[in-house]
Amino acid sequence: MIFRYVPYLLLGLTLSLNAPTPLRAQSVSAKSTTTDVAAQRLQQELERIAQLAKGKVGVCALHLESGKQISLNSQDRFAMASTVKVAIATELFKQIEQGKLSMMTMTDLKPSDLHPGSGTLEVLFAKPGVQLSVQNLLELMMVISDNSATDILLRLVGGTQAVQNRLNALGIQGMSVDRSIIQLIADLDGVTLPPADQWTLGFYNNLDKNITPEARKASQANFKNDQRDTSTPEAMVNLLAQIYRGKAIQPASRDTLLAVMQRCRGGLNRLKGFLPPETLVAHKTGSLDGNATDDVGIITLPGDAGHIAIAVFVGPSPQPLAEREATIAHVARTIYDYFLFQPPVTSAPGK
Repeated sequence: MIFRYVPYLLLGLTLSLNAPTPLRAQSVSAKSTTTDVAAQRLQQELERIAQLAKGKVGVCALHLESGKQISLNSQDRFAMASTVKVAIATELFKQIEQGKLSMMTMTDLKPSDLHPGSGTLEVLFAKPGVQLSVQNLLELMMVISDNSATDILLRLVGGTQAVQNRLNALGIQGMSVDRSIIQLIADLDGVTLPPADQWTLGFYNNLDKNITPEARKASQANFKNDQRDTSTPEAMVNLLAQIYRGKAIQPASRDTLLAVMQRCRGGLNRLKGFLPPETLVAHKTGSLDGNATDDVGIITLPGDAGHIAIAVFVGPSPQPLAEREATIAHVARTIYDYFLFQPPVTSAPGK
C-alpha cells in the first residue's frame, strides 16, 4: 500500500507567500567607504563580540537596498554544516523551473535513505511503501533540517556536482559542495561507509557505536582542516542576495523558498535570539557539535529600513552551545541596530 502525504500536512504547517518585494540588482561585493564613527564602533563591537566564542567567527552582512556590507573574517572558510541546504534548495527550484522536477514529484522511502539526524522520517521508514513529494521533502529539509530528506533531494537533483555547477553558474566563489550529508557526518565520526547497496535500516548506528574514542578524536581533528563543504561568509551572503533579488531563482520560487525558511524551527537563540519579537527572519541553521555553529538568512528591518542578508559562522570552539549561539545573537542584534539607526543611503530608482 502506498502512503502519500499531502503537501505541508506532514508538518502541520501552512504556506505563507508574504515575501518582500523583489529588488533591483545590485552588486553583492559593494562595500561602503564610509569612515564615520558609527561604522568604526560597529567593527570594534563585532570584534569584541567574536571573542565570546573563543574560536574564529566569520560575519558578512549586506544591506540589500543600499549594497552596504559589513564584514569580519568574511573571506575565510568555515564548515557550512546544514546551511548547505540553502544551496541544495536553490538547485532544486532551478530544476523545477526547468520542468525536470515538480513539487508533486513523488519518491519512495527506502531503508537505505534513513540517515543520521532524521527525526520525523525515522517513524515513516518503519512503514513499507511510503512515498513523499518533493514539497514534503523540502519542508523537512529546511524547517527541521532532516538529513534523510536532504540526501534524497540531493540525489534527485543529480548530486553534489549539480549543486556546485549551479553555484559556479551564478558566479559564487568561496563555496564548495562536495559530500552528501551522511558522508560528511561519517567523516566527522570516523565511520567508513560500506557501498550504498549495503545500507539497511539502522546500519549507521551499528557502525558508529563501534568507533573507538581515539579514532573519533582523530577524525574530528582532521575534519577541522578539511576544506570540503565549506563556505566563506561572503559567498553565502552572495547566494542569499541572488535568491532574494530573483537572480538565482525566479521570484515565484524565491517567495516559496523564503516562506519555508521563515518557518525554520531551529536556531531560536541564534540570529533571532536577541532581535525584537516578531522580527521576520528567513534563515537556515547549521551545526556540527563544537566544530560548526552557523546561522544564515535574511532579516527584515521594521518600517522602510530595508533587509539584511547575513551569514554568521562560528568555527571550532570549546565554548558550550549556549555561548556559541549567544555570539551569533549578539552579532545579529548589533548589525540590526546599526542598519536601523544608521540607515545607509539607498540607490535612486532606476540607478
